[in-house]
Amino acid sequence: MTTPLILPRSLSLPGPGRRTSWGRLVGAGQALATAELARQSGRPVVLLAEDPRLADRLEAEIRFFADGDFAVEHFVEWETLPWDGFSPHQDIVSQRLHVLSALPSMQRGVVIAASTVLHQRLPPVDYVSARSLSLRQGQSLPRDAFSESLAEAGYLRVPQVTEHGEFAVRGSLIDVFPMGTDAPVRIDFFDDDIESLRRFSVESQISAERLDTVSVLPAREVPLDADAIRGFRGRYRERFEGQPGQSRVYREVSDGIAHGGIEYYLPLFFDTTASFADYLPRDAVVVAPASLESLLERFWAEARERYELCSLDRERPILGVSETFWSPESAEERVAAFPTVRYSNQSVAGRSLNFDTRLPPAMKIEARYEDPAAPLMQFLGTFDGRVLFSTDSPGRREQLIDLLSGRGLDLARIDSWQAFHDDPQRIGVAVAPVENGVLLPSSQIGIISERQLFGERTATRRRRRRGERDPETIIRQLDD
Repeated sequence: MTTPLILPRSLSLPGPGRRTSWGRLVGAGQALATAELARQSGRPVVLLAEDPRLADRLEAEIRFFADGDFAVEHFVEWETLPWDGFSPHQDIVSQRLHVLSALPSMQRGVVIAASTVLHQRLPPVDYVSARSLSLRQGQSLPRDAFSESLAEAGYLRVPQVTEHGEFAVRGSLIDVFPMGTDAPVRIDFFDDDIESLRRFSVESQISAERLDTVSVLPAREVPLDADAIRGFRGRYRERFEGQPGQSRVYREVSDGIAHGGIEYYLPLFFDTTASFADYLPRDAVVVAPASLESLLERFWAEARERYELCSLDRERPILGVSETFWSPESAEERVAAFPTVRYSNQSVAGRSLNFDTRLPPAMKIEARYEDPAAPLMQFLGTFDGRVLFSTDSPGRREQLIDLLSGRGLDLARIDSWQAFHDDPQRIGVAVAPVENGVLLPSSQIGIISERQLFGERTATRRRRRRGERDPETIIRQLDD
Protein backbone atom coordinates (compact mmCIF):
# COMPACT_ATOMS: atom_id res chain seq x y z
CA MET A 1 0.00 0.00 0.00
CA THR A 2 1.73 3.14 -1.23
CA THR A 3 -1.05 5.68 -1.83
CA PRO A 4 -1.56 7.85 1.27
CA LEU A 5 -5.13 8.53 2.36
CA ILE A 6 -4.59 11.56 4.56
CA LEU A 7 -1.15 13.02 3.76
CA PRO A 8 -0.34 14.72 0.44
CA ARG A 9 1.45 12.44 -2.00
CA SER A 10 4.34 14.90 -2.22
CA LEU A 11 4.94 15.78 1.41
CA SER A 12 7.52 18.40 2.31
CA LEU A 13 9.06 18.15 5.78
CA PRO A 14 10.85 21.00 7.59
CA GLY A 15 14.62 20.92 7.91
CA PRO A 16 16.56 20.42 11.15
CA GLY A 17 15.72 23.09 13.69
CA ARG A 18 12.56 24.12 11.82
CA ARG A 19 8.94 23.25 12.32
CA THR A 20 5.56 23.20 10.63
CA SER A 21 2.01 22.64 11.87
CA TRP A 22 -0.73 20.15 11.06
CA GLY A 23 -4.31 21.06 11.88
CA ARG A 24 -7.73 19.40 11.98
CA LEU A 25 -6.40 15.96 12.90
CA VAL A 26 -9.47 14.48 14.57
CA GLY A 27 -10.31 10.98 15.73
CA ALA A 28 -8.05 8.31 14.29
CA GLY A 29 -6.62 10.89 11.88
CA GLN A 30 -3.59 11.54 14.11
CA ALA A 31 -2.57 7.88 14.18
CA LEU A 32 -3.19 7.43 10.46
CA ALA A 33 -1.20 10.56 9.58
CA THR A 34 1.73 9.42 11.75
CA ALA A 35 1.75 5.96 10.18
CA GLU A 36 1.69 7.44 6.69
CA LEU A 37 4.48 9.86 7.61
CA ALA A 38 6.69 6.99 8.72
CA ARG A 39 5.85 5.02 5.58
CA GLN A 40 6.40 7.93 3.16
CA SER A 41 9.48 9.48 4.73
CA GLY A 42 11.33 6.24 5.48
CA ARG A 43 12.70 7.95 8.59
CA PRO A 44 12.20 7.46 12.32
CA VAL A 45 9.14 9.35 13.54
CA VAL A 46 8.85 10.28 17.22
CA LEU A 47 5.26 10.97 18.24
CA LEU A 48 4.79 12.83 21.52
CA ALA A 49 1.34 12.44 23.08
CA GLU A 50 -0.34 14.85 25.47
CA ASP A 51 -0.56 12.25 28.23
CA PRO A 52 0.14 8.53 28.87
CA ARG A 53 -3.43 7.43 28.15
CA LEU A 54 -3.39 9.08 24.74
CA ALA A 55 0.02 7.49 24.11
CA ASP A 56 -1.53 4.07 24.80
CA ARG A 57 -4.33 4.73 22.35
CA LEU A 58 -2.03 6.06 19.65
CA GLU A 59 0.27 3.06 20.00
CA ALA A 60 -2.58 0.62 19.42
CA GLU A 61 -3.99 2.57 16.47
CA ILE A 62 -0.62 3.12 14.80
CA ARG A 63 0.21 -0.59 15.09
CA PHE A 64 -3.04 -1.30 13.25
CA PHE A 65 -2.33 1.22 10.47
CA ALA A 66 1.34 0.15 10.21
CA ASP A 67 0.19 -3.43 9.64
CA GLY A 68 3.70 -4.78 10.26
CA ASP A 69 5.29 -2.56 7.60
CA PHE A 70 7.59 -0.87 10.12
CA ALA A 71 8.49 -1.05 13.81
CA VAL A 72 6.26 0.66 16.37
CA GLU A 73 7.81 1.23 19.81
CA HIS A 74 6.44 2.84 22.96
CA PHE A 75 8.73 4.52 25.48
CA VAL A 76 6.49 4.33 28.52
CA GLU A 77 6.58 6.44 31.66
CA TRP A 78 7.64 5.03 35.01
CA GLU A 79 4.04 5.31 36.27
CA THR A 80 5.27 6.62 39.60
CA LEU A 81 4.97 10.09 41.07
CA PRO A 82 8.18 12.13 41.42
CA TRP A 83 10.28 10.94 44.37
CA ASP A 84 7.97 8.03 45.17
CA GLY A 85 9.47 5.49 47.57
CA PHE A 86 8.91 2.57 45.19
CA SER A 87 10.24 1.74 41.75
CA PRO A 88 8.38 1.05 38.49
CA HIS A 89 7.26 -2.48 37.72
CA GLN A 90 9.95 -4.60 36.09
CA ASP A 91 7.87 -4.97 32.92
CA ILE A 92 7.90 -1.19 32.53
CA VAL A 93 11.65 -0.97 33.08
CA SER A 94 12.14 -3.80 30.57
CA GLN A 95 10.13 -2.00 27.90
CA ARG A 96 11.99 1.25 28.49
CA LEU A 97 15.41 -0.40 28.29
CA HIS A 98 14.40 -2.17 25.08
CA VAL A 99 13.50 1.17 23.45
CA LEU A 100 16.64 2.90 24.75
CA SER A 101 18.79 0.11 23.29
CA ALA A 102 17.09 0.22 19.89
CA LEU A 103 16.46 3.95 19.48
CA PRO A 104 19.94 5.31 18.58
CA SER A 105 20.27 2.94 15.58
CA MET A 106 16.63 3.05 14.48
CA GLN A 107 16.36 3.72 10.75
CA ARG A 108 12.60 3.61 10.19
CA GLY A 109 9.43 3.34 12.23
CA VAL A 110 7.50 5.14 14.96
CA VAL A 111 8.34 5.73 18.63
CA ILE A 112 5.50 6.93 20.83
CA ALA A 113 5.98 8.65 24.20
CA ALA A 114 4.08 10.97 26.49
CA SER A 115 5.40 14.53 26.26
CA THR A 116 6.49 14.54 29.90
CA VAL A 117 9.27 11.98 29.23
CA LEU A 118 11.21 14.95 27.85
CA HIS A 119 11.71 16.00 31.48
CA GLN A 120 13.24 12.71 32.62
CA ARG A 121 16.97 12.44 33.13
CA LEU A 122 18.21 9.22 31.56
CA PRO A 123 21.52 7.33 31.70
CA PRO A 124 24.17 8.28 29.13
CA VAL A 125 23.38 7.10 25.59
CA ASP A 126 26.03 4.38 25.66
CA TYR A 127 24.92 3.00 29.05
CA VAL A 128 22.70 0.18 27.76
CA SER A 129 25.04 -1.01 25.01
CA ALA A 130 28.11 -0.86 27.25
CA ARG A 131 26.44 -2.99 29.94
CA SER A 132 24.68 -5.51 27.69
CA LEU A 133 25.80 -9.10 27.20
CA SER A 134 25.48 -10.88 23.85
CA LEU A 135 25.20 -14.66 24.10
CA ARG A 136 25.37 -17.19 21.28
CA GLN A 137 25.26 -20.94 20.99
CA GLY A 138 28.75 -22.49 21.25
CA GLN A 139 30.17 -19.46 23.06
CA SER A 140 32.68 -20.05 25.84
CA LEU A 141 31.27 -18.46 29.00
CA PRO A 142 32.41 -19.40 32.54
CA ARG A 143 29.20 -20.04 34.47
CA ASP A 144 30.30 -18.57 37.79
CA ALA A 145 31.56 -15.39 36.17
CA PHE A 146 28.34 -15.12 34.17
CA SER A 147 26.22 -15.46 37.31
CA GLU A 148 28.27 -12.74 38.99
CA SER A 149 27.89 -10.45 35.97
CA LEU A 150 24.09 -10.90 36.06
CA ALA A 151 24.02 -9.91 39.73
CA GLU A 152 26.21 -6.87 39.01
CA ALA A 153 23.86 -5.91 36.16
CA GLY A 154 21.02 -5.79 38.69
CA TYR A 155 19.41 -9.19 38.07
CA LEU A 156 17.89 -10.86 41.12
CA ARG A 157 18.79 -14.48 41.85
CA VAL A 158 15.65 -16.52 42.61
CA PRO A 159 14.71 -20.20 42.89
CA GLN A 160 12.44 -19.98 39.82
CA VAL A 161 12.32 -17.27 37.16
CA THR A 162 8.93 -15.60 36.72
CA GLU A 163 9.59 -11.91 35.94
CA HIS A 164 11.93 -9.66 34.01
CA GLY A 165 15.24 -9.08 35.74
CA GLU A 166 15.46 -12.49 37.45
CA PHE A 167 17.82 -15.44 37.03
CA ALA A 168 18.11 -18.91 38.54
CA VAL A 169 21.00 -21.40 38.62
CA ARG A 170 20.15 -25.09 38.50
CA GLY A 171 23.15 -27.30 37.88
CA SER A 172 24.27 -26.90 34.29
CA LEU A 173 21.26 -24.69 33.52
CA ILE A 174 20.93 -20.94 34.04
CA ASP A 175 17.48 -19.45 33.50
CA VAL A 176 17.31 -15.72 32.93
CA PHE A 177 14.52 -13.33 31.97
CA PRO A 178 16.41 -10.64 30.01
CA MET A 179 15.08 -7.11 30.06
CA GLY A 180 13.58 -6.08 26.75
CA THR A 181 12.41 -9.59 25.78
CA ASP A 182 9.00 -11.24 25.79
CA ALA A 183 10.05 -14.57 27.31
CA PRO A 184 12.77 -15.97 29.59
CA VAL A 185 15.71 -17.95 28.22
CA ARG A 186 17.19 -21.24 29.40
CA ILE A 187 20.96 -21.49 28.91
CA ASP A 188 22.28 -25.06 28.91
CA PHE A 189 26.02 -25.31 29.59
CA PHE A 190 28.45 -28.08 28.78
CA ASP A 191 31.34 -27.26 31.10
CA ASP A 192 31.88 -23.56 30.32
CA ASP A 193 30.44 -23.62 26.81
CA ILE A 194 26.87 -22.65 25.88
CA GLU A 195 25.37 -25.82 24.44
CA SER A 196 21.92 -24.39 23.72
CA LEU A 197 19.72 -21.32 24.17
CA ARG A 198 15.98 -21.89 24.44
CA ARG A 199 12.94 -19.84 25.33
CA PHE A 200 10.74 -21.33 28.03
CA SER A 201 7.31 -20.76 29.51
CA VAL A 202 7.00 -18.96 32.84
CA GLU A 203 3.83 -20.92 33.66
CA SER A 204 4.97 -24.45 32.78
CA GLN A 205 8.76 -23.91 32.93
CA ILE A 206 8.98 -26.09 29.78
CA SER A 207 11.58 -25.21 27.14
CA ALA A 208 10.36 -24.17 23.69
CA GLU A 209 12.05 -22.80 20.56
CA ARG A 210 15.81 -22.80 20.18
CA LEU A 211 17.66 -19.49 19.74
CA ASP A 212 20.97 -18.70 18.07
CA THR A 213 21.71 -15.50 20.02
CA VAL A 214 20.35 -13.63 23.03
CA SER A 215 21.02 -10.08 24.19
CA VAL A 216 20.95 -9.52 27.96
CA LEU A 217 20.32 -5.85 28.80
CA PRO A 218 21.06 -4.34 32.23
CA ALA A 219 18.26 -4.85 34.75
CA ARG A 220 17.81 -1.18 35.65
CA GLU A 221 18.38 2.33 34.40
CA VAL A 222 20.93 2.78 37.18
CA PRO A 223 23.99 0.51 37.66
CA LEU A 224 24.71 -1.22 40.96
CA ASP A 225 28.17 -2.66 40.38
CA ALA A 226 31.10 -1.80 42.67
CA ASP A 227 32.29 1.19 40.60
CA ALA A 228 28.80 2.64 40.31
CA ILE A 229 28.17 2.29 44.05
CA ARG A 230 31.48 3.96 44.80
CA GLY A 231 30.57 6.87 42.50
CA PHE A 232 27.13 7.16 44.06
CA ARG A 233 28.54 7.30 47.58
CA GLY A 234 30.97 10.06 46.66
CA ARG A 235 28.37 12.19 44.88
CA TYR A 236 25.86 11.63 47.67
CA ARG A 237 28.30 12.91 50.30
CA GLU A 238 29.08 15.94 48.16
CA ARG A 239 25.40 16.73 47.62
CA PHE A 240 23.87 16.13 51.05
CA GLU A 241 25.12 17.42 54.37
CA GLY A 242 25.11 15.52 57.66
CA GLN A 243 25.68 11.86 58.38
CA PRO A 244 25.08 9.81 55.20
CA GLY A 245 24.79 6.63 57.28
CA GLN A 246 21.50 7.94 58.65
CA SER A 247 19.95 7.88 55.18
CA ARG A 248 18.07 4.76 54.07
CA VAL A 249 18.99 5.46 50.47
CA TYR A 250 22.71 5.68 51.20
CA ARG A 251 22.75 2.54 53.36
CA GLU A 252 20.81 0.38 50.91
CA VAL A 253 22.74 1.43 47.81
CA SER A 254 26.02 0.93 49.72
CA ASP A 255 24.87 -2.66 50.34
CA GLY A 256 24.08 -3.16 46.65
CA ILE A 257 20.31 -2.97 47.21
CA ALA A 258 18.11 -1.14 44.71
CA HIS A 259 16.36 1.32 47.02
CA GLY A 260 12.68 1.84 46.18
CA GLY A 261 12.46 4.86 43.89
CA ILE A 262 16.19 4.73 43.08
CA GLU A 263 15.36 6.11 39.61
CA TYR A 264 14.95 9.58 41.14
CA TYR A 265 18.57 9.44 42.33
CA LEU A 266 19.86 8.58 38.84
CA PRO A 267 22.05 11.72 38.50
CA LEU A 268 24.14 10.52 41.46
CA PHE A 269 25.22 7.41 39.53
CA PHE A 270 26.69 9.21 36.49
CA ASP A 271 28.99 12.11 35.71
CA THR A 272 26.48 13.30 33.11
CA THR A 273 22.89 12.42 32.25
CA ALA A 274 21.01 12.34 28.96
CA SER A 275 17.53 13.30 27.84
CA PHE A 276 15.10 11.32 25.70
CA ALA A 277 15.94 13.61 22.77
CA ASP A 278 19.64 12.67 23.08
CA TYR A 279 18.74 9.07 22.19
CA LEU A 280 16.94 9.99 18.97
CA PRO A 281 18.58 9.31 15.58
CA ARG A 282 19.77 12.52 13.99
CA ASP A 283 17.38 12.15 11.03
CA ALA A 284 14.31 11.63 13.24
CA VAL A 285 11.17 13.71 12.76
CA VAL A 286 9.44 14.83 15.97
CA VAL A 287 5.64 15.10 15.91
CA ALA A 288 4.50 16.98 19.02
CA PRO A 289 1.24 18.51 20.28
CA ALA A 290 0.68 22.20 19.64
CA SER A 291 0.38 22.65 23.40
CA LEU A 292 3.81 21.15 24.15
CA GLU A 293 5.14 24.20 26.00
CA SER A 294 2.14 24.40 28.33
CA LEU A 295 2.30 20.64 28.99
CA LEU A 296 5.95 20.92 30.04
CA GLU A 297 5.28 23.96 32.21
CA ARG A 298 2.39 22.21 33.93
CA PHE A 299 4.53 19.19 34.78
CA TRP A 300 7.23 21.50 36.13
CA ALA A 301 4.76 23.30 38.40
CA GLU A 302 3.36 19.99 39.67
CA ALA A 303 6.88 18.67 40.31
CA ARG A 304 7.73 21.73 42.40
CA GLU A 305 4.62 21.23 44.50
CA ARG A 306 5.47 17.55 44.91
CA TYR A 307 9.01 18.47 45.97
CA GLU A 308 7.71 20.62 48.81
CA LEU A 309 5.89 17.58 50.17
CA CYS A 310 8.59 14.92 49.64
CA SER A 311 11.54 16.97 50.87
CA LEU A 312 10.34 16.81 54.48
CA ASP A 313 11.64 13.27 55.10
CA ARG A 314 15.06 13.67 56.76
CA GLU A 315 15.90 9.96 56.42
CA ARG A 316 15.30 10.15 52.69
CA PRO A 317 16.69 13.43 51.35
CA ILE A 318 15.89 14.00 47.69
CA LEU A 319 17.48 15.88 44.83
CA GLY A 320 16.04 19.23 43.80
CA VAL A 321 13.58 19.61 40.95
CA SER A 322 16.20 20.91 38.49
CA GLU A 323 18.61 18.14 39.53
CA THR A 324 16.02 15.40 39.04
CA PHE A 325 14.42 16.68 35.82
CA TRP A 326 15.30 18.67 32.74
CA SER A 327 13.67 22.10 32.82
CA PRO A 328 10.96 22.97 30.27
CA GLU A 329 13.39 25.30 28.49
CA SER A 330 16.06 22.60 28.23
CA ALA A 331 13.53 19.98 27.05
CA GLU A 332 12.16 22.32 24.38
CA GLU A 333 15.65 23.25 23.21
CA ARG A 334 16.64 19.62 22.67
CA VAL A 335 13.47 18.83 20.70
CA ALA A 336 13.79 22.00 18.62
CA ALA A 337 17.01 20.70 17.06
CA PHE A 338 14.97 18.17 15.03
CA PRO A 339 12.53 18.70 12.17
CA THR A 340 9.30 19.20 14.10
CA VAL A 341 5.62 18.91 13.25
CA ARG A 342 3.13 20.41 15.71
CA TYR A 343 -0.32 18.82 15.51
CA SER A 344 -3.76 19.94 16.65
CA ASN A 345 -7.39 18.92 16.20
CA GLN A 346 -8.18 22.57 15.51
CA SER A 347 -7.43 24.56 12.37
CA VAL A 348 -4.00 26.19 12.43
CA ALA A 349 -2.72 29.27 10.65
CA GLY A 350 0.62 30.31 9.22
CA ARG A 351 3.04 27.76 7.78
CA SER A 352 0.66 24.85 8.18
CA LEU A 353 -1.35 22.04 6.65
CA ASN A 354 -5.01 21.64 7.59
CA PHE A 355 -6.40 18.22 6.75
CA ASP A 356 -9.82 17.43 5.34
CA THR A 357 -11.00 15.25 8.22
CA ARG A 358 -14.29 15.04 10.09
CA LEU A 359 -15.71 13.08 12.97
CA PRO A 360 -18.47 10.63 12.01
CA PRO A 361 -22.02 11.75 12.80
CA ALA A 362 -24.03 10.22 15.64
CA MET A 363 -25.15 6.74 14.64
CA LYS A 364 -25.43 4.86 17.92
CA ILE A 365 -27.14 1.48 17.67
CA GLU A 366 -30.17 1.47 20.01
CA ALA A 367 -31.59 -1.98 20.77
CA ARG A 368 -34.89 -0.51 22.04
CA TYR A 369 -35.80 0.88 18.62
CA GLU A 370 -37.70 -1.06 15.97
CA ASP A 371 -34.67 -0.84 13.68
CA PRO A 372 -31.58 -0.47 15.91
CA ALA A 373 -29.37 0.26 12.91
CA ALA A 374 -31.52 3.02 11.38
CA PRO A 375 -29.01 5.86 12.09
CA LEU A 376 -26.20 3.69 10.77
CA MET A 377 -28.09 2.87 7.58
CA GLN A 378 -28.85 6.54 7.11
CA PHE A 379 -25.14 7.34 7.28
CA LEU A 380 -24.26 4.58 4.79
CA GLY A 381 -26.87 6.00 2.43
CA THR A 382 -25.36 9.50 2.50
CA PHE A 383 -21.62 8.77 2.68
CA ASP A 384 -20.35 8.11 -0.83
CA GLY A 385 -17.27 6.04 -0.06
CA ARG A 386 -15.85 2.92 1.53
CA VAL A 387 -16.30 2.30 5.24
CA LEU A 388 -14.36 0.24 7.76
CA PHE A 389 -16.07 -0.64 11.04
CA SER A 390 -13.68 -1.43 13.90
CA THR A 391 -14.84 -3.66 16.76
CA ASP A 392 -13.12 -4.74 19.97
CA SER A 393 -13.68 -8.49 19.71
CA PRO A 394 -14.62 -11.25 17.25
CA GLY A 395 -17.94 -11.62 19.06
CA ARG A 396 -18.82 -7.96 18.61
CA ARG A 397 -17.76 -8.17 14.95
CA GLU A 398 -20.17 -11.05 14.35
CA GLN A 399 -22.92 -9.15 16.15
CA LEU A 400 -22.44 -6.16 13.86
CA ILE A 401 -22.30 -8.35 10.74
CA ASP A 402 -25.55 -10.07 11.75
CA LEU A 403 -27.16 -6.66 12.24
CA LEU A 404 -26.08 -5.47 8.78
CA SER A 405 -26.69 -8.70 6.88
CA GLY A 406 -29.73 -8.93 4.63
CA ARG A 407 -29.77 -5.21 3.92
CA GLY A 408 -28.20 -5.36 0.48
CA LEU A 409 -24.82 -4.10 1.66
CA ASP A 410 -21.49 -5.05 0.08
CA LEU A 411 -20.05 -6.46 3.30
CA ALA A 412 -16.86 -8.35 4.20
CA ARG A 413 -14.91 -9.52 7.24
CA ILE A 414 -11.53 -7.77 7.30
CA ASP A 415 -8.39 -9.00 9.07
CA SER A 416 -6.06 -6.01 8.65
CA TRP A 417 -5.69 -2.46 7.37
CA GLN A 418 -3.96 -3.73 4.23
CA ALA A 419 -6.77 -6.21 3.63
CA PHE A 420 -9.29 -3.37 3.73
CA HIS A 421 -7.39 -1.60 0.95
CA ASP A 422 -7.05 -4.75 -1.11
CA ASP A 423 -10.64 -5.99 -0.69
CA PRO A 424 -12.98 -4.68 -3.41
CA GLN A 425 -16.08 -4.70 -1.21
CA ARG A 426 -17.37 -1.36 0.01
CA ILE A 427 -17.88 -2.14 3.71
CA GLY A 428 -15.44 -4.00 5.94
CA VAL A 429 -15.81 -5.10 9.56
CA ALA A 430 -12.58 -5.71 11.46
CA VAL A 431 -11.37 -6.39 14.97
CA ALA A 432 -9.18 -3.32 15.41
CA PRO A 433 -8.10 -1.01 18.27
CA VAL A 434 -9.54 2.21 16.84
CA GLU A 435 -11.15 4.22 19.63
CA ASN A 436 -12.50 7.22 17.69
CA GLY A 437 -13.24 6.98 13.99
CA VAL A 438 -12.67 9.56 11.30
CA LEU A 439 -14.07 10.50 7.89
CA LEU A 440 -11.69 11.33 5.04
CA PRO A 441 -13.95 12.93 2.40
CA SER A 442 -11.14 13.61 -0.07
CA SER A 443 -10.14 9.93 -0.02
CA GLN A 444 -13.72 8.69 0.25
CA ILE A 445 -12.82 6.58 3.28
CA GLY A 446 -14.66 6.34 6.59
CA ILE A 447 -13.48 4.59 9.75
CA ILE A 448 -16.17 4.00 12.37
CA SER A 449 -15.27 2.70 15.83
CA GLU A 450 -17.25 0.50 18.19
CA ARG A 451 -17.57 3.38 20.65
CA GLN A 452 -19.39 5.42 18.01
CA LEU A 453 -21.75 2.52 17.33
CA PHE A 454 -22.40 1.10 20.78
CA GLY A 455 -21.49 4.02 23.03
CA GLU A 456 -18.81 2.31 25.12
CA ARG A 457 -15.87 -0.01 24.74
CA THR A 458 -16.40 -3.66 25.58
CA ALA A 459 -12.75 -4.60 25.96
CA THR A 460 -9.86 -2.75 27.55
CA ARG A 461 -6.53 -2.50 25.78
CA ARG A 462 -3.55 -2.41 28.08
CA ARG A 463 0.03 -1.81 27.00
CA ARG A 464 1.29 -3.84 29.97
CA ARG A 465 1.44 -7.61 29.87
CA ARG A 466 0.09 -7.85 33.42
CA GLY A 467 -3.07 -7.27 35.45
CA GLU A 468 -2.94 -3.49 35.61
CA ARG A 469 -5.76 -1.52 37.21
CA ASP A 470 -7.17 1.72 35.89
CA PRO A 471 -5.79 4.84 37.62
CA GLU A 472 -9.34 5.98 38.55
CA THR A 473 -9.96 2.68 40.34
CA ILE A 474 -6.73 3.03 42.32
CA ILE A 475 -7.57 6.62 43.32
CA ARG A 476 -11.06 5.63 44.47
CA GLN A 477 -9.65 2.81 46.58
CA LEU A 478 -7.09 5.13 48.15
CA ASP A 479 -9.78 7.70 48.92
CA ASP A 480 -11.94 5.03 50.57
